[in-house]
Amino acid sequence: MFQTSKKSNSIPLIPVHIDNFDHWLADQEPKMRNWIEQNAFEAEESQFCIIPDADNNIESIVFGITDDDHLRWALGNISNALPAGNYHIEGNFRDDEIEMMAIGWALGQYSFEISLKPKDKHYALLYIENLPPVLAVVEAVNLIRDLINKPPSHMMPEDLSKVTADLAQRFNANFSEVTDENVLKTSYPAIYAVGKASAYRPRLIKLEWGDKDAPHVCLVGKGVCFDTGGLDLKPSKFMRNMKKDMGGGAHVLGLASLIMAMDLPINLTVLIPAVDNAVSGNAFRPGDVINTRAGKTVEIDNTDAEGRLVLCDALTEVASLDPELIIDFATLTGAARVALGTEVPVFFSNSMLLAGELDEASYSSGEAMWQLPLHKPYRSQLNSSVADLMNSSPEGYAGAITAALYLNEFVPENIPWIHIDMMAWNTRSRSGRPQGGEAMGLFAVSHFLYNKFSDIG
Repeated sequence: MFQTSKKSNSIPLIPVHIDNFDHWLADQEPKMRNWIEQNAFEAEESQFCIIPDADNNIESIVFGITDDDHLRWALGNISNALPAGNYHIEGNFRDDEIEMMAIGWALGQYSFEISLKPKDKHYALLYIENLPPVLAVVEAVNLIRDLINKPPSHMMPEDLSKVTADLAQRFNANFSEVTDENVLKTSYPAIYAVGKASAYRPRLIKLEWGDKDAPHVCLVGKGVCFDTGGLDLKPSKFMRNMKKDMGGGAHVLGLASLIMAMDLPINLTVLIPAVDNAVSGNAFRPGDVINTRAGKTVEIDNTDAEGRLVLCDALTEVASLDPELIIDFATLTGAARVALGTEVPVFFSNSMLLAGELDEASYSSGEAMWQLPLHKPYRSQLNSSVADLMNSSPEGYAGAITAALYLNEFVPENIPWIHIDMMAWNTRSRSGRPQGGEAMGLFAVSHFLYNKFSDIG
């Protein structure tokens, strides 16, 4: 994807902003203007045009830049379309802008397939001087994509555990997990209740890294490796892509890899409650009352609201560590998708200061996220006559908010907390973002963490 030395035969990639296109075109020689017009190049978003030389070799590539999409994606659909060769970006760009475009260039070359026969691939190579930070981001995004895209037969709880162990080994972090049935029953009963019906053993996966005296940040990711809906079985249409329901777990591993590669001065704890929400004779049922690690009892309104059940035990665990910050990622509710669509993650926070900081990071990183209110009056929708609360509201309104309010029951008010509810899946292909598993919120949250903690130490 990249090279760190500029080759003599490197082909320039020349940006043209759509607002300046007419002026730029008027400055070109007649032959060039004619070529551009014949190829209908108008510097629109993700558009590019190959310019040949007199021998019909590639002389340069012009590409469009607009204000409608982030500069990160300007080259996202180009790298996979060009022949193998050496390329470099021309233009008056800052180093960080070059790095952003290089990230999009690499992510545009991503593909996922399971094949018995390895395929030969050619790569267009981009010259980039400062490679490590670009590679760290690309590897984090592609890790998330790979984990989500893997078929469930290749990504059950033990598989997610192995990926975590390998990541820990790579960065000299500590890995551990809880798999013992008796321990899960007594200490993590909500995780056990959701995962017990499967032949794949439920577990709580943990990764720890960093200086213990540094600010303690805990990441929690929903790891439902496949979600049938349980006894409240999903229709086949909605079950088809439920391999992505471990997208929260994938996100915290991708974010952890980026944090560790950046050597951010924090004490990091990652928890992933990993389960397979299956159907069998011992599956948990609507109307059951289960216990939680926090000691609160939960009446099951719907077995398809299982993500918040596994998360609540993990949140209780990290809250007991009294960290400076908790962030959880989850493919939690369809209601969030109804509110903001599939491409904009929803976030909630118990701290207006944190919410403002993440909102600013979203804007400055060029990745849209949007805050919904943690509206406490809706907590009454989770009231139960036989338990401390229900796992979902039978009313069916404000589903993303009531799910966040459920999780909020397991996070003490004095611990700053952010909850992110995202799709983790591209329903359409865009520049640098193919259809399938996707990192959502990674750019904004990593930017937020860097702003908050990089100057510490």
